[in-house]
Amino acid sequence: MTLIPQTSGNGLHVTYGGTVYPAEEIARGAAYELFGAEEAPGFEWAPRPGSTLPWRRFVHVTEVTAVQPAAAPGEEAEAPMLVPLHRERGWSYVQQLSQQPAAAGDPTLAAVRASAVIRRGTRMVKVLSARQLAGYVRGWLPHGFCYREHDVAHLRTPSATRVLRTDGTGGAEGGDVTYVLRWRAADPGDYDVPVGAAHRGLTELAPRDRLGGAVLGTGFVPSSGQLVPEFVTRDFADLPMPANATLLAYPADGAEVVLYSYQAEQRGWLRMVGPQWRHLLAAVPGLSPDQEYVPTGETPRSTQLVGGYADGEYEAVADLPGGFRVLAMTRAARYPVHWAARRLRLVDWRGAPCLVLREESGWLRLRLRRPDPDAVAQTGAQCQERGVYEAWAHAGEVTDDQVVELPYAL
Repeated sequence: MTLIPQTSGNGLHVTYGGTVYPAEEIARGAAYELFGAEEAPGFEWAPRPGSTLPWRRFVHVTEVTAVQPAAAPGEEAEAPMLVPLHRERGWSYVQQLSQQPAAAGDPTLAAVRASAVIRRGTRMVKVLSARQLAGYVRGWLPHGFCYREHDVAHLRTPSATRVLRTDGTGGAEGGDVTYVLRWRAADPGDYDVPVGAAHRGLTELAPRDRLGGAVLGTGFVPSSGQLVPEFVTRDFADLPMPANATLLAYPADGAEVVLYSYQAEQRGWLRMVGPQWRHLLAAVPGLSPDQEYVPTGETPRSTQLVGGYADGEYEAVADLPGGFRVLAMTRAARYPVHWAARRLRLVDWRGAPCLVLREESGWLRLRLRRPDPDAVAQTGAQCQERGVYEAWAHAGEVTDDQVVELPYAL
């Protein structure tokens, strides 16, 4: 074992590849940033002012063999993804298997995928383009493909996060910075794994009809070197934005910059970034870097979190890990609710099950709940991002119009 004596300033050291490196913790121990005085395989030249360690590398916690001192106990840790290793079937074998659509039913691959689970309060992330960031600042809600932060915490630079993009640009737009939405899962039932018959249609869509990477049907991101489990929001629906969700930026040096924090009671985003980082917002269309607070507007919500207090029903907010409470401007009225549910509107149109996103002058903006080649052809729905297909329909043409509630177990 080789020991690199310099420190990163926090006293934390990580053993990686038989060498002990000074390190900094990322995402509460899901990954580490390692520092070195000399060039080593996989390390990048990234000098920092005042540091004698100009080489840097990000590694996932599963790649290290020891952490000294151990991280202090905190909130409940996420369940790691478990890969059963065998003399003839190591990590590389499982990674290659994850890239083969025909292996979706393989027992080993299914066991690995099943070990990555979402619990209430799990931090979720979605990598965004500059255009998507502008949409979320103006009122978009979490939807579509997303990932546990625990599984992707080591992917910090624009080049590394390219495999997680959903917009189909491949990272060409805003190439020197990555934008990310991070929020806490309100309930595991809000998410699906894109495998099995219910999602087979995604794997059958032709390249001309989709954006972003192909959906493999194995539950993993298409990648030549990563083993990242992916999730989709249930039925591709919007999810209510939890309190204290954040919009982040990762510039080329891998630093995490908090751009905005969601203020649920004010229905808007509070700018958190200081003057030295506001240039990261220059590529975001229609957004002034100097704007302190950005309201999401009065656009009708496609989904709503409701809850019960006393004998009444109120709009609620997920304020995790604490729980669910009444959405109220005054602190004294933010009562904890004794039941909570997600409410949304469903319809059928031209034989395709859809979600209603909004209604305007007798027309409905719809999103396909189960995209497949037939549904896309019959509805003429356009791909907005990976897996997300939307179209306009006249309200008089839809059938089975209903408002449903999906209860959360409190």
